[in-house]
Amino acid sequence: MSSLPSLVGKVAVVTGASRGIGKGIATVLGEQGASVYVTGRTTAATPNATSGTINEVAETITASGGVGIAVPCDHADDAQIKALFERVKAEQGHLDILVNNATTLGPDPFAPPPFWTKSLAISKQFTVGLRSAFVASYYAAPLMIAANKSLLVNISYYGAVSYHLDPAYGATKAGLDKLTFDMAQDFEPYGVAVISLWPGPTATERAKALVSELPGGDNILENSETPKFSGLVIASLYADPKLMSKSGNVVIAAEAALEYGFADSNGKQPASLREQKGSPRSFFKKG
Repeated sequence: MSSLPSLVGKVAVVTGASRGIGKGIATVLGEQGASVYVTGRTTAATPNATSGTINEVAETITASGGVGIAVPCDHADDAQIKALFERVKAEQGHLDILVNNATTLGPDPFAPPPFWTKSLAISKQFTVGLRSAFVASYYAAPLMIAANKSLLVNISYYGAVSYHLDPAYGATKAGLDKLTFDMAQDFEPYGVAVISLWPGPTATERAKALVSELPGGDNILENSETPKFSGLVIASLYADPKLMSKSGNVVIAAEAALEYGFADSNGKQPASLREQKGSPRSFFKKG
């Protein structure tokens, strides 16, 4: 596609958007004119921390023509998630796009297996990663139903069907895919589409810091997706008149780019890793 659709007048919430893929998604939606609620815990830069704050992302969105709204939110706290969507209801009355991206990987995600030699903190993904997506969707549901058309995206990965990092990571991503399928059944009568999105390896701030130290790391980063790529996919999905036909399914970002006719923001065309890392699982409807 030659250009992305306008999102002026649309409202989005992107969780865990102070950096990485969340930041890239929030930025793209804002560049297209959306009002974007940028959530996360990082409100101020700290020494020795990966760069990025929700305030900086919100300011970038506003400067690019959208409306950036930074909302501090610890997605391990149900009350804070509830308060987030109460604020969206009070200020907007509806929600067009929800992106459940918030997650936590612990202090040593790239440490070699086995899992029991890593920090037990890897299990926190079940809380901020899987459960947090459910809770956000729970409180967002009435707002999404109130919109004329809405899209809920859970950020997953090929790790749902192949080994990646550790069992906690894999179980979290597999859980998100099943969460997507089941939520789609409940949302279908209301016209809310639910998609699980699989980006490829992405050159986030954290990846650049860690992968660059590995043998061949620079080449890996050179061939990685940009954080904005997933945002381009989500904006394109939202504009698709046949969006509901994809509801409940996994969308591989690289394959969606080919379907909708666009490249990454750096001009490259990322490749699908379906053959190397696996295909999405099939689930079965009741009845």
